[in-house]
Amino acid sequence: MLVALAANLVIAVAKAVGGLLAHSPALLSEAAHSVADSLNEVFLLAALRRSRRPADRRHPFGYGKERFFWSLLAAVGIFVMGGCFSFFQGFEALHGGAEEEFGGYVAGLVVLGVALLAEGASLARAVHQVHRQGGAGGLRDPALRTVVAEDGTAVLGVTLAMVGMALHMVTGQVVYEASASLAIGALLVYVAYRLGREARDQLIGEAADPEADRRIREVLAAQPEIDSVEALFTMKTGLDAALVAARIDLAPGLDSERVEEVAVRIKRDIAEQVPEAAQIFLDITDSAARESYESPAATGERGGA
Repeated sequence: MLVALAANLVIAVAKAVGGLLAHSPALLSEAAHSVADSLNEVFLLAALRRSRRPADRRHPFGYGKERFFWSLLAAVGIFVMGGCFSFFQGFEALHGGAEEEFGGYVAGLVVLGVALLAEGASLARAVHQVHRQGGAGGLRDPALRTVVAEDGTAVLGVTLAMVGMALHMVTGQVVYEASASLAIGALLVYVAYRLGREARDQLIGEAADPEADRRIREVLAAQPEIDSVEALFTMKTGLDAALVAARIDLAPGLDSERVEEVAVRIKRDIAEQVPEAAQIFLDITDSAARESYESPAATGERGGA
């Protein structure tokens, strides 16, 4: 992560210098993109560090959701610093034109070529990390997902800028470079929207993965003492942590000591089969007692005594 941050800072400075020398809106848009990426690397470093803190009295479920919060800030940074500035550069070029400096454009294209190699290498490393963490399952990590999105858009953004600058040099028409800036802006806004939506879902309480939900239900169904599962709720509390709450009816005839033994065994079985179940809560009732309690005679509803 620190290597990626240093690389983004160097690339951002090179793009900014090249953009100012060439008066290139596309290159300046890419400079803003790299600055946004650098800021987002700082956010992600904070997310990785702060989310590992152990649970305490004020945060009994831990700090796992810190990753989602900082990922949301990263999405905002991509939108504001990258997308909005790129739109500004594109519209400014369309409205006022752009001065053409041949030498500056050649230098700018060289800078973009080097940036393309660096961003491509970073994207390859990120994709390799995804494969090491189980393919598509590795993208559950919001930090890694953001890095992949940043590197992918960086490669595409640099390509767009190079095409726009080359067409501007060949034809003398600034509209090509302005269009490249607008396309970079639209790309960044789309990526920011996707990342922000995913972070929002996780922050407001996203359910555990369907596979984890299925395994929990299988564990509950295998318990001979359970008469029925009335409700099952799960919520992600971190990257590899989830809260599990189940309302279950036990078969009638179990005394309190036996009920406690069954509850302990069920929690242990769930923890063994679903390692991400960090907190497990059971709401246990006796089906016969519940039916008696809810009968018309007990509730005073029509038809009762």
